[in-house]
Amino acid sequence: MRAVVYRGTKKIAVEEVPDASIQEATDAVIRITTTNICGSDLHMYEGRAGVEEGKILGHENMGIVEEVGAGVTRVKKGDRVSVPFNIACGTCRSCNQGWTSFCERVNPVEGMQGSAYGYANMGPYDGGQAEYLRVPYADFNLLELPEGTEHENDFTMLSDIFPTGWHGVVLSGFQPGDRVAVFGAGPVGLMAAHSARIMGASDVFVVDQHSDRLDLVKQLDCMPIDFSAGDPVEQIMDATQGLGTDVGVEAVGWQAHDPSGDEHPEMVLDNLVQVVKVHGGIGVVGVYVPEDPGAGSDLAKEGRIAWRYGDFFTRGQRMGTGQAPVKRYNRQLRDLIIQGTAKPSFLVSHEIGLDEAPTGYKNFDERDNGWTKVLLKP
Repeated sequence: MRAVVYRGTKKIAVEEVPDASIQEATDAVIRITTTNICGSDLHMYEGRAGVEEGKILGHENMGIVEEVGAGVTRVKKGDRVSVPFNIACGTCRSCNQGWTSFCERVNPVEGMQGSAYGYANMGPYDGGQAEYLRVPYADFNLLELPEGTEHENDFTMLSDIFPTGWHGVVLSGFQPGDRVAVFGAGPVGLMAAHSARIMGASDVFVVDQHSDRLDLVKQLDCMPIDFSAGDPVEQIMDATQGLGTDVGVEAVGWQAHDPSGDEHPEMVLDNLVQVVKVHGGIGVVGVYVPEDPGAGSDLAKEGRIAWRYGDFFTRGQRMGTGQAPVKRYNRQLRDLIIQGTAKPSFLVSHEIGLDEAPTGYKNFDERDNGWTKVLLKP
């Protein structure tokens, strides 16, 4: 089969690789119909996440079940399914508590709980930017979708970014009627803003500097904040008569940078501490890593972020962090799509073939105007 393979910093190739196959009785093999390039994939593409050369990339996957193992009893050949990016066993302590993002059995990497397709340190599993994908523990992990092709570009967001954006809002402690500040208008930030609106936010401010992303913010009936035009904290405080927001979502991660392009991994956390009210909440779904040898400071190389924790403590704020447990949300979000309440496909800018993946990665990574979300169609 053809697959997108990592070959070094800013080098990927579409190559012939061994076909995905049943390895355990609980496996299924999926024929991929849509697989997305995620902003998290860019960390690996840029050589910043320690992924090994030869890794098949891709953790945002959906498709049709082609084959099931002898132990699979719920899903069957021909089912249309969404594949959560979390690979989970379904029976460990974390899975039983609803934290499938921290499954205790599926990742053999020492010190790591939780696993994913095609990602650094998240286990040995191939990704789905390919024609086929092996899915472990298929009965537990797969989400069934309506037959046909309707909502394809909406449902493809169920594997990661829609639940992740939703999770960011939940982690913040959001309540209906709250004001929300979302930092980052990439796909996850836009999904967090969309989620906040669906949940009943009174105001949503979304901070970025790219005009194409800020235009999408307006489509969500949210307020775009261009941080290249001035201090985003001051802009939000002015817009709220000095009150700030009730909660905030960090959807940028450790590669946050200022308008000139210089990295400041503490920048977004510091801004959120200032803009969220006293005793407010912050949900962090932007990626932070235990270490980053390519970082610009010695602290950041060790994964240490020198942010304003003293102000955070003094203000009595709270913070929730970590990867989204997709299965906690994906059924409800699927039904919101079917009902017409949610339309996450609004951010899709490009649908391209698998062979065009190198171009898609390059343009998405360079933040070329208009490249807001790239879908691959094997």
